[in-house]
Amino acid sequence: MINRSDSIQILKKLNSKRFLNLVFLKWSYWFSKITKIPLQFGLPFSMSIEPTTACNLGCPECPSGLKQFTRPTGKLDLDFHEKLLQQVSKTVFYINYYFQGEPFLHPQFLELIKQAKKHNIYTATSTNAHFITAEKAREIVASGLDRMIISIDGLTQATYEQYRVHGNLQKVIEASKHLVEAKKDLNSPTPHLIFQFLAVKPNEHEIPAVFTLAKEMSIDEVRIKTAQLYDYKNGNRLMPENEKYSRYRLQKDGTYKIKGDPGNHCWRMWSGSVITWDGKVVPCCFDKDAQHVLGTIESKTFEEIWKSERYSNFRKAVLLNRKAIDICSNCSEGTKVWA
Repeated sequence: MINRSDSIQILKKLNSKRFLNLVFLKWSYWFSKITKIPLQFGLPFSMSIEPTTACNLGCPECPSGLKQFTRPTGKLDLDFHEKLLQQVSKTVFYINYYFQGEPFLHPQFLELIKQAKKHNIYTATSTNAHFITAEKAREIVASGLDRMIISIDGLTQATYEQYRVHGNLQKVIEASKHLVEAKKDLNSPTPHLIFQFLAVKPNEHEIPAVFTLAKEMSIDEVRIKTAQLYDYKNGNRLMPENEKYSRYRLQKDGTYKIKGDPGNHCWRMWSGSVITWDGKVVPCCFDKDAQHVLGTIESKTFEEIWKSERYSNFRKAVLLNRKAIDICSNCSEGTKVWA
């Protein structure tokens, strides 16, 4: 379901240069999809920028929570961030300040948002909401953050903690109330608040109730998200019983496969990019451990990396045989999943 007011906030960030760039991107993507030649006109209009890899939880399908990264833990430097914004803000008008980790563990997270707002960029983030007090909620609203996804993933502590290991549901509820109240007090339509419910077997029976709770609390939107499971072929204890909540479909031989056929194309390779906290450029959010580094901002500008042979070769690999790329084999992009 598309929220009109939130969509309008995004559209307000468009100017003639950004719009023209978007047209070039779309045209070159369709040309590449048809011809299998990785033509790239323009620069990305969206980015995911990682504030930190640190996390307070231990979610069973998350390498950050399980502390399984081979890459270092750290936080994004403000000066580096500003230099990056100066490089990309002519075309980028949407930034998701989230990749891995919990954004609010970055002590200056809201300064990142304020820096982006000076460049007229729509800002979003995703949080487990364990560090949002009444005071912090007011600071969040005042920062200009446009969208906040709140991971709720259960309506009782017993179900919530089966996925959000070490988490406290009451903190999530209280933080959400603080944010709603702060928006009212400051007469602000933002941030657009989204309850994101990751559908897994322990909580799927609570899905109808999360819509009721969101309405009662004046949360703007609810999204049911299907879970990416690393070990799914022979089933998984987290896989929902109701297949419409799952990314995977049971086959006749008793094994599971990802729904749909994504095909040899991917709009993300043209529309956006992901920057880790230490300046590595990776193709998309499915490369959680940064195994496909396409360049580093410290040594080159983002535009040089975006237009490099290495990036072009990765796009070509997607166009020729996407299933052969490890991070693409369990990707929901372009597949028909419930949410």
